[in-house]
Amino acid sequence: MRCRLRRRVRGGLATLSLLGMSLGSGAVPASYDPLAKPGGVAIARQDLVVHDSGRDREIPVRVYLPGGTNAAPVVLFSHGLGGSREGCAYLGEHWAARGYVGVFLQHPGSDESVWRDQPIEGRMAAMREAASGKNFMLRVMDIPAVLDRLTEWNGSRGHPLRGRLDLGRVGMSGHSFGAVTTQAVSGQTFPVVGARFTDGRIRAAIAFSPSRPKRGDASAAFGSVGIPWLLMTGTRDIAVIGDTDVASRLAVFPALPAGDKYELVLFDAEHSAFADRALPGDKMGRNPNHHRAILALSTAFWDAYLRGDAGALAWLPGDEARSVLEDKDRWRLK
Repeated sequence: MRCRLRRRVRGGLATLSLLGMSLGSGAVPASYDPLAKPGGVAIARQDLVVHDSGRDREIPVRVYLPGGTNAAPVVLFSHGLGGSREGCAYLGEHWAARGYVGVFLQHPGSDESVWRDQPIEGRMAAMREAASGKNFMLRVMDIPAVLDRLTEWNGSRGHPLRGRLDLGRVGMSGHSFGAVTTQAVSGQTFPVVGARFTDGRIRAAIAFSPSRPKRGDASAAFGSVGIPWLLMTGTRDIAVIGDTDVASRLAVFPALPAGDKYELVLFDAEHSAFADRALPGDKMGRNPNHHRAILALSTAFWDAYLRGDAGALAWLPGDEARSVLEDKDRWRLK
């Protein structure tokens, strides 16, 4: 019996209609591969600074620019506590090779400057102090400031980004403190303080090491998220600072409304699995397949929800997505 399955990509980008197969059947166009990178593609890096005059704040950014001259979808990335715009380069390089402009932010006040000039014995205390509500607010306000400046640069004659940014197709992502930032600007509500920081320009979001709010109900915080979300965590994803445990990571997905929501849980993956390198105190060895899975699933997600790629949308719930994972990894959607 032939069946028809329709699934609409949010934002009006595309509609997938499949005749004679189910999305769960593993029937995906053979040509779709989120790990494939076109040969001979040159990725350019641009280090720029966004000046937010209203706050007298300088926000460094690293831009990964794909080859060519056409406008491309834009993906923002927010680093974790103590990081910088240089972190998670493996993501920026792969996404750019796949045709995305990666804009990796650096958040003053919760970046590498917090610990770099501190004596070793004082670094943890400095990091804990930086994990503050004040820095959360600074980060949340950095996102619209950067998007505003990208819009300006995209139209500025002589600027290296002129005409290169498709700001109608924007994705948001981040790791750890950057995941908290991502959640805040892409749909989370804050019932305790009665605030919402959602930026309507963001069409889809990926949170690496997400977490539920420390106060209030998770369903109240995440129950009205209206855009596609992809969550990635691990069975050992514990943050030393902030004491965020695995249970907090796993509480986000059940609280999300159904429709274009995904969760990856990597077996034995620690907090650093989503970063470039191991962190002091890590107990498990690095698993090379973790980055492979992260790149494949994140790229397919961007392709599906920023490009409206029917092959990617069919790949995500199919057997092909499972094929990049190991047996004990968990992949689910709703």
